[in-house]
Amino acid sequence: LVVLIFYQPFLVLEENLKSKKIKSFILTVDGPSASGKSTAAHLLGKYFHIPVMQSGLIYRWAAKKLLENKPKDKISYLRKHLPKLNYNKLKKINLHTPEISKYSAVIARYLAVRKVVKKKQKSWVQGNKNHCVVEGRDSHLIFANAFIKFYLKANLNTAALRRFKELKKKQRKINFKEVKKDLEERDYSDTTRTHSALTLAKDHVVIRSDIYNKVQMIKKMSKIVERKIKKYGS
Repeated sequence: LVVLIFYQPFLVLEENLKSKKIKSFILTVDGPSASGKSTAAHLLGKYFHIPVMQSGLIYRWAAKKLLENKPKDKISYLRKHLPKLNYNKLKKINLHTPEISKYSAVIARYLAVRKVVKKKQKSWVQGNKNHCVVEGRDSHLIFANAFIKFYLKANLNTAALRRFKELKKKQRKINFKEVKKDLEERDYSDTTRTHSALTLAKDHVVIRSDIYNKVQMIKKMSKIVERKIKKYGS
């Protein structure tokens, strides 16, 4: 019975995708640093059996390459190399150093960089037949016709503690105050940048990750998606 309950929404989704009642099944998950959006995105991907893209990893990869190679024309360099990037290999690269974190926030402020990354994002989504989860800070803008647009929120202390524990696992010498300060600076940079600033849109569905555990969070989010799926099947 439990298995049937778990697979029922997936089977309804599959049926609607095959019949083309649902032409695009893109779920976007936006939010500030350490808000739990990556966890939420992967839980959704696992629940609905669809791939997940973490947009931040692409910016971090771009930052890493620019720092390492120091090209004179950064945009031309990214235009040449980013299309060749195999997204699936990013998880094997250490992209969470303090240097990369800070520089990725810097380059994310430039429209030309965002355009190159946006092209890569759209290419990846199209390659997955528009059936996927996209996690980032402005995913709802890039994929304006997404099936559901989520926005994850968490208070600063919860977010900082979450990131602190994550970094500690990698045995890095870091303290809680530094982590909290870095998060504040990154969130300020993201919310005040000129292009595609991190904002809460009217069509965002807000999820408070600081009051839900993982089980409660995926239960709430999946129910929201399932309700909309069922409308197509009715």
